[in-house]
Amino acid sequence: MTDLEKLSIELKSQSLASTTRRHFIKDCALGLGGIALSSLMGACTSSKNNYDPLLNRALNPLAPLPPPHFAKVKSVIYLHMVGAPSQLEMFDYKPELAKLHNQPCPTSLLNGKKFAFIRGVPNMLGPQAEFEQVGDSGNWVSDNLPHFKTVVDEVAFLKAVHTDQFNHGPAQLLMHTGSSRFGRPSLGSWVTYGLGTENQNLPGFVVLTSGGTPDAGKSVWGSGFLPSVYQGVQCRSKGDPVLYLKDPQGVSRSLKKQVLESINAINYKDYLSYQDPEILTRINQYEMAYRMQITVPEVMNINTEPDYIKSLYGVEPGKESFANNCLLARKMVEEGVRFVQLYDWGWDSHGTDHGTAVDLGLKNKCRQIDRPITALLLDLKQRGLLDQTLIVWGGEFGRTPMQETREGKTMQYKGRDHHGEAFTMWLAGGGIKKGASYGQTDEIGYSGVEGRVSVHDIQATILHLLGFNHEEFTFDFQGRPFRLTDVEGTILNQILA
Repeated sequence: MTDLEKLSIELKSQSLASTTRRHFIKDCALGLGGIALSSLMGACTSSKNNYDPLLNRALNPLAPLPPPHFAKVKSVIYLHMVGAPSQLEMFDYKPELAKLHNQPCPTSLLNGKKFAFIRGVPNMLGPQAEFEQVGDSGNWVSDNLPHFKTVVDEVAFLKAVHTDQFNHGPAQLLMHTGSSRFGRPSLGSWVTYGLGTENQNLPGFVVLTSGGTPDAGKSVWGSGFLPSVYQGVQCRSKGDPVLYLKDPQGVSRSLKKQVLESINAINYKDYLSYQDPEILTRINQYEMAYRMQITVPEVMNINTEPDYIKSLYGVEPGKESFANNCLLARKMVEEGVRFVQLYDWGWDSHGTDHGTAVDLGLKNKCRQIDRPITALLLDLKQRGLLDQTLIVWGGEFGRTPMQETREGKTMQYKGRDHHGEAFTMWLAGGGIKKGASYGQTDEIGYSGVEGRVSVHDIQATILHLLGFNHEEFTFDFQGRPFRLTDVEGTILNQILA
């Protein structure tokens, strides 16, 4: 009897009967060894019971689980505009603000408030775009987004989102982990922890970036205190999608399998000695990498798409781009990936540089996303995937209706400071009321006056659409249960179909 066969018997002899599947997720208890052993040796499969260990959650922490409640969507594509886009040049039309352009800001908007850069009394800054009401819904969209106007009736706007963070890093952490401090699991990690993934040859949580990494770093797709098997896997839209995906010259598939067997045998022994769940994560990562070598190159090859699809998205072959990532996101959810996170960097519209200001700079950023986002919605819809996919769009906060100043001096270019009082986000897809608009800001877009929405409200709504009660979906850590929405969060029924 080989060492692997002995270890297989030893692992299987450890009773799983008293461990429910959801309890297993919490503890990340034994079982990944069983996955590798069974997949490499066929130890747990038989024609008699047709048992597939890769689909047994007690042996595989990424195996699919049914949601605890009725779910309206199966997958999420989250589009985060890193740096915080200006709602006042995109979706929140304020004609009264235009009338106040270049007039001194009322002190009532400044007293007792904290801003990232504004000092002294700045001037008001009117909208730097033209707006029109479009679609059957009559929602306002600026001329910065001409393509998006054609699909505006597919989305539901949240016009009065607010956050208590006005610096990028903490605000991004709050938006994606429910806390402005490091150490909490990201939304994507929570989702894959609770539901697993349908395609066992691909990660359950995939991350794609364009332009750069978010200010908060990779913690925004980290697993926090959850087992690290649930963290996001960053892929690339340029070159090899995953580094070192190809085997070195002279290393055959069979040789790679033998090497993996040997490494896993050592890891199994370590796990039996120390019971460390991170050893099981390591085994799972080796297994996933082995399977990804076959699947990933095909799934992430946008060159195989028809020319009309590539033209629809405006893809840029050989480049890292938001357009490429939107097409890859569609391909991912089509293949059963649970959560796809896109980060697009460059939306910090300060007055320090014309390339980032709210006139030229913002216009250029809108041009980069307008066509791909429109294509993503149309493409998912024509494939019958939009009704089972949730699309989320937004930044980490909004921008001020007054022009940015630094050290009491007006900046050379037209910029807006960070602003957490009010900003716009939108959702589309399964379970979302098409053409809806919830919430309203005051006449200059400074703060929400109706339908104020918190970050935790949005997170609660996303979890609800995936079939979770956000108050019950918890993980025990340091002696108490934690949840994504902390102690807050209300489902936004006003935008649900």
